[in-house]
Amino acid sequence: MSVLTWIILSSVLGALLSIGLAALLTLNARSNTWISILVSYAIGALLGAAFLNALPEALELSAEPRQLTLIMLCGILVFFILEKLLIWRHCHLGECEVHEPAAEITTSVVVNHDHGRSGMMIVLGDTFHNFVDGILIAAAFMADIQLGIITAIAITAHEIPQEAGDFIILLNSGFSRARALWFNLLSGVATVLGGVLAYFMLNQLDHLIAPILALAAASMTYVAMADLIPSLHKRPEIGATIQQVILIVLGIGTVWLVGAYFGHNH
Repeated sequence: MSVLTWIILSSVLGALLSIGLAALLTLNARSNTWISILVSYAIGALLGAAFLNALPEALELSAEPRQLTLIMLCGILVFFILEKLLIWRHCHLGECEVHEPAAEITTSVVVNHDHGRSGMMIVLGDTFHNFVDGILIAAAFMADIQLGIITAIAITAHEIPQEAGDFIILLNSGFSRARALWFNLLSGVATVLGGVLAYFMLNQLDHLIAPILALAAASMTYVAMADLIPSLHKRPEIGATIQQVILIVLGIGTVWLVGAYFGHNH
């Protein structure tokens, strides 16, 4: 097979495998209470992916760490503005939380639907990350076929806990199971696009990898801190808090373990 064929097949199979396994782990959640519990795990997975995966990779690839941290800071501000625009749009349609009766707000403690805002934000950030994964796969295959195969397997392993977290966030954000799966599949297409584009323009794209990773880290951090963590404060009891902390640590630990055993070089 040609190098381009290897890149396309590895990108497609890796995306389908990671999304498929993540879907099996999360889309069978049978109750809103179960989804609400898993949100804590998703927070840990997001923060782990941002600070143990995306940001370190970006810093390794860049000679100017201050510039990357500035990009991440600006990214958080941009995602804040985007969310404000989404809130403004929903308020114009009469669907804003401000317009909801107090009784409805009280009954939404179990699952904190936000009319899809955090879901769309995480899809955007995951698309950035998948695009970079495609570039990394292409770069490895262009160096050596065996290295490319190992890199593709490693990236797929990295993606499973992150994709599982994405599914949980989409469900928590009010998406149906079918819609959550569809959006994750669309986001996975970015891996193939990144790989094919990198094959033809690797030298021109090389300097964009670090900034894109920084933006992906900004998206994951913003969604975890601004959209998901506040929903946990709706359950302030000691038992619930201990459960949330344990699940957040488990989410971070999952990303760390996958990185430790399946870390990829680039």
